[in-house]
Amino acid sequence: MITVELIIVLLAIYLGARLGGIGIGFAGGLGVLVLTLGCQIKPGAIPFDVIEIIMAVIAAIAAMQVAGGMDYLVSLAERLLRKHPRHITFLAPLVTYLMTLLAGTGHTAFSTLPVIAEVAKEQGVRPSRPLSIAVVASQIAITASPISAAVVFFAGILEPQGISYLELLAVAIPSTMVAIFIAALITNFLGKELKDDPVYQSKLEKGEVTLRGASVFEEKPGAKRSVLLFLLGIVAVVFYATAISDTVGLISNPVLPRNEAIVVFMLTIATLICVSCKVDTSEILSASTFKSGMSACICVLGVAWLGDTFVRAHIDDIQAVAGDLLQSYPWMLAIVLFFASTLLYSQAATTKALMPAALVLGVSPITAVASFAAVSALFVLPTYPTLLAAVEMDDTGSTRIGKFVFNHSFLIPGVIAIVLSVLAGFVFGQLIL
Repeated sequence: MITVELIIVLLAIYLGARLGGIGIGFAGGLGVLVLTLGCQIKPGAIPFDVIEIIMAVIAAIAAMQVAGGMDYLVSLAERLLRKHPRHITFLAPLVTYLMTLLAGTGHTAFSTLPVIAEVAKEQGVRPSRPLSIAVVASQIAITASPISAAVVFFAGILEPQGISYLELLAVAIPSTMVAIFIAALITNFLGKELKDDPVYQSKLEKGEVTLRGASVFEEKPGAKRSVLLFLLGIVAVVFYATAISDTVGLISNPVLPRNEAIVVFMLTIATLICVSCKVDTSEILSASTFKSGMSACICVLGVAWLGDTFVRAHIDDIQAVAGDLLQSYPWMLAIVLFFASTLLYSQAATTKALMPAALVLGVSPITAVASFAAVSALFVLPTYPTLLAAVEMDDTGSTRIGKFVFNHSFLIPGVIAIVLSVLAGFVFGQLIL
């Protein structure tokens, strides 16, 4: 029976991947329906804790975007990239990494991808190099962001294992940053030079390649203030989460648990931005970050619920089959997380569905922390929104999806970055934890 149920799960995920975007959440719900009513499996836990964090963080980001804060951050990024254009393959992933690290969502990369593509073209740099590693960096940075739902949930299940929220960040941030830098160095040599690319030359002859030049940024009155308030909110979240942890213990028996605190802080920041920056709240509902964030909530709702339903029903069987294997070869956890995230399409959903089971199976906390970056393999299937956006924004044709689907510009940089992140995670984990 377990084989039939696994096939149902995989078919639901496949259908969701074909639908794309929010459709994977819809298909996840369909899978739960078939498992519960068709196979008489008790439904798993709905991941409300993850969803509420995503909703609150996205609300604050959308308020900041409407206040002009996102445009201000993009203008700073463009200034940096244009000041050092020859180093764009290294600076582009740094920009998208930091924006995701601060915002807790990789969708912030949308606003910087056009700038990266333009600066690369102006310098004769093959745009696929900075664009591919920048997209990958925006995905991996989720596992290092203090306010991402994946990190907050993972920190919650690690604390009983003796690893605090701050210790998780102390491993995740340096390991992913080192990995992205080395991956960018390797990516800088991938593909032909732009001047030697026949696809680019063909587009150039047809007049299909244009140079737009630097964009004109009109700063809104509350742009800088909104960014400052959002940054203060992140600092408050990190400080409070650290203060209430068992290892620090500055606040004992806190009235406000960590998850609820993040939601409260982010909604408070959103309120302060709206009031102090005179934001029209009706515009927030149509902000691009708000739409993408709410879509992510539905995806996590369907997929994580589907995964939890299947895993909970067969945890004993899974433990019997995988327990000894993971004990003997702990690095295989990273491989499992890699392929699972390829299908589940969400770092938070993958973490929610598999990390608790991994710890129950006896995987050491250090191994779990080191393998955490592997939940970011959202680039394998060339259907993720930021990946598709990068392809569309590169009119040179260097950033492309091949005839065989998987031979696209993001696969090699992504695999390299995740492998290096996991390896660095084991190194930093041994030193810090």
